[in-house]
Amino acid sequence: MERASAHGGWTAERSVAGSRNPWTIIAVISIATFMVVLDTSIANVALAHIAGGMAASYDEATWVITSFLVANAVIVPVSGWLADVLGRKRYYMISVALFTLASLLCGMAPNLGLLVIARVVQGIGGGGLAAVEQSMMVDTFPPEKRGAAFAAYGVVVIVGPILGPSLGGWITDNWSWRWVFLINLPFGVLSLVLVSLFVHEPPALVKARRALLDKGLRIDWQGFVLVALFLGCLEVTLDRGQRDDWFSSSMITAVATISALSLMIFIPWELTRPDPIVRIQLYGRRNFMIANVFMLVMGVIIFGTTQFIPQLLQEVLGYTATDAGLALTMGGIATLVVMPVCGYLTGKLDPRYLIGFALAVQGLALWNMSTLDTQISFENAAMARLIQSVGLPFLFIPITSAAYVGLRPRENNQASALLNVSRNLGGTFGISLVQTLLAQRSQVHQSQYAESLNPLNPNYVSGLEHMTHVLMNQGLSQAEAAKAALAQLYRTLGQQAAMLSYIDVFHVLMLVVFAALPLVLLMQKPNKRAGAAAP
Repeated sequence: MERASAHGGWTAERSVAGSRNPWTIIAVISIATFMVVLDTSIANVALAHIAGGMAASYDEATWVITSFLVANAVIVPVSGWLADVLGRKRYYMISVALFTLASLLCGMAPNLGLLVIARVVQGIGGGGLAAVEQSMMVDTFPPEKRGAAFAAYGVVVIVGPILGPSLGGWITDNWSWRWVFLINLPFGVLSLVLVSLFVHEPPALVKARRALLDKGLRIDWQGFVLVALFLGCLEVTLDRGQRDDWFSSSMITAVATISALSLMIFIPWELTRPDPIVRIQLYGRRNFMIANVFMLVMGVIIFGTTQFIPQLLQEVLGYTATDAGLALTMGGIATLVVMPVCGYLTGKLDPRYLIGFALAVQGLALWNMSTLDTQISFENAAMARLIQSVGLPFLFIPITSAAYVGLRPRENNQASALLNVSRNLGGTFGISLVQTLLAQRSQVHQSQYAESLNPLNPNYVSGLEHMTHVLMNQGLSQAEAAKAALAQLYRTLGQQAAMLSYIDVFHVLMLVVFAALPLVLLMQKPNKRAGAAAP
């Protein structure tokens, strides 16, 4: 008890390393993480090839992504409960095996319908892995070493998105889109073998599971259905809303209504259950609640910018997919370099200072991105991403470490699941927000430009005449030059309107970050060796 008190409720009895070096656990569980993160990032690249190979439209092929996200969103919040009931190691291995088997089915799918079904199974298998891995690390490492542990784990999480787009493009171009999924098989098999050999199920968890089953297992089916409807329908709403013109679509209106009603019923239901499937009472802990808000914001920023910065570089500035990927890679390398430094500082400094610093860096980076224009060089684009990437480790690691302050060790599984729900929701919100704003603001800027571009505007007339003369000097007839000049003017108008819409998005994301910054002041200051509350 004295040792547990000294470590804020942590004891070595809950470690999944057993008598082995705990750092080996990071390497073992990171294999499955790498597999899932890599698969998520490279599947997007292969969509056009999947549509062609399945004789389907691109819009139909997007269900390959949506189905995975919905299944993932449904399973994440209940993964903590499943780990408690099935046993954490057993549930983890079942999830890895399910994801690996589903990857094989995806690679062998003869039509789009079966591919979507296999992706649902894949989402169910991959959804709970991150939450279980984080709870394993919290139980294995004392509070003062968790920052370094999360830093080592974070390296793998970062490497996947860095390699994903480039690897996915190379595989689909040189082999087949099916290998995008089949490449998971060796990682899955290796993960299963190493987890079975090196990951230990702590006696404390075995005892807690036996006590839970001995008093009679009561499954909160109603809670599961409600949370599945809430998050699943919300995922469909956000993922397909812009594509289907939001609430002008009867399907989007229906699923959004179901999601809202399910949430309103879910909250009072779970609060009154003796054994809820999702322990939302944890949101009553100040640090945990604020950490989830920060995780939501982090998801918005990371996923939102990771998707639309390459989009900006390719659609507006004319970069190739390779060059756009290289611009992001510079930021990924910076993150890898800073990650160990952040892990070290997390164990030495108040995490509130690190989180505040990270949010300030994100805000300044987004402001810097809002100063970009259509004449920027590759170095400018890469540097803008690099500035943002330097602050990312100071968000992920301190937020994850601070979230467990004041929680009991037996709540780690549920807490990890809810943190991952916030991150995933943030990512979905971020991508949906970015795409909606881009579409709407682009229309606004185009209409504003079009109002001034008419024959009554002398600048318009003189500019058009100048371009016409230039083209005539290049050998075009007057009629051909006039048409080409008008087309060139319209392309320039579209490029400028698109650039302004991206700048508007940068401003909105910057305001989101600065609005969240004051919450740092409300966080509970952890003790030097604080961790979880005593069990």
